[in-house]
Amino acid sequence: MNGKYRLELEEKYKDKISVNTNLNRQLVSFQANKGLPFFRWFKYKEGFSAPLVNYLIDQTPAQRKKILLDPFAGSGAALFCAREKGLKSVGIEVLPVGLFIIKTRLNAEKINIDNLIKISKKIKHIDLLDFEQEGNYRFTHLNITRGAFPEDTERYLNGFRNYCNQEVTDPIIKDLLLFALFSILETISFTRKDGQYLRWDDRAKKNDGSIKFNKGEIYSFKEALSEKLDEIIFDISIMKREDKERKELTLYDDSVLYRLPILTENSIDIVITSPPYCNRYDYTRTYALELAFLGVNNEALKEFRQSQLTSTVENREKFEQLKDFYLKKDRAVDFERICQSFASQNALAEILAILESYKTDNKLNNSNIVRMVKNYFFEMCLVIFEMFRIIKKDGIVYMVNDNVRYAGETIPVDLILSDFAEAAGFNVDKFWILGNGKGNSSQQMGSHGRENLIKCLYVWKK
Repeated sequence: MNGKYRLELEEKYKDKISVNTNLNRQLVSFQANKGLPFFRWFKYKEGFSAPLVNYLIDQTPAQRKKILLDPFAGSGAALFCAREKGLKSVGIEVLPVGLFIIKTRLNAEKINIDNLIKISKKIKHIDLLDFEQEGNYRFTHLNITRGAFPEDTERYLNGFRNYCNQEVTDPIIKDLLLFALFSILETISFTRKDGQYLRWDDRAKKNDGSIKFNKGEIYSFKEALSEKLDEIIFDISIMKREDKERKELTLYDDSVLYRLPILTENSIDIVITSPPYCNRYDYTRTYALELAFLGVNNEALKEFRQSQLTSTVENREKFEQLKDFYLKKDRAVDFERICQSFASQNALAEILAILESYKTDNKLNNSNIVRMVKNYFFEMCLVIFEMFRIIKKDGIVYMVNDNVRYAGETIPVDLILSDFAEAAGFNVDKFWILGNGKGNSSQQMGSHGRENLIKCLYVWKK
């Protein structure tokens, strides 16, 4: 049941909400990317699709089609679509997974395709086990990834890494070959990404048998690598024949909370983004194999978890660090305005009070949910105010997000964030919703009944 202030918020924005029949769950998720060149190389489940970005850019007035920002760049879908449509693009991403994907795709534009084809053919005919013990490029596991691969698979994996690092002299080709391996890690492992964690197949030694799960076929190393290399080579070959000029792409390896405040005021025309949802999903766990591959150790993993926008119960509060940051940038007044907007959001205060009472009564399955929800909205309030500062007059923000539910309490993320946007100075133009809402987790439905949670695309204008 929604309380007084949530009902008031619904009433305030009800006339701006409409179903957009051009949108579906495939478009606002990775699903529509599965068959697209380049986008299909790595399955970045949390991202939206290239067709969605193209649709939104097409909806944008011509004078606003100059510079696009995605402050939660992920695997770069918005950035690359913008370049294809003649826009410069700016991305911010803190997780090495997304950074590696974006940088590799940029390198693919400069690669010598003939040399890549030659080396790829050679790899298919050599015994990679001959390189297994050579060099220092073995897969270094995190605590949560040990035992992820069949033993023979890990031997081939190590042989391939050693071969690439010792035998391949062209740095761009080497990176692309390693990216091919990076892209198949889940396919050749006992694991599957599943929301908040990695699920382990029954065949893994790590599985104690208490949870029955079979992920289906676990591909052999040679088969999976060969298919991925063929896919990459095919897509690059098509691109090379097009010989198309692409606009500049600027990528910041940084936290959105500290990079946005130092971007130039009135410098961006359009924002297309999808922030982490307030749903407890921990990308440092779901992408643990890929992070281990990239050399992230256990301590660095914890640091990355804390550097991301708060969306898991393990995130600590960043308020004091952010306050100090704004003070050092001589922006204390701006920070105070953000704090006031956050504190005066009555619907959010209502939710936090209810969740706090549930915490006291042990009705939450994790006591840190209250802290997570509070910090998520504070940090998103900061992001929204900074987006208003850096976007030009008549600029547009498109944002995809999900509403969430805890202990039966629905949190209207769309309405609260849009109210922050209005406080920052945006005109809340519309909410596009999908025809069918998303259900809740089985645990939520069992305890509190079923309620559709709206996946929404907000449109804000300056």
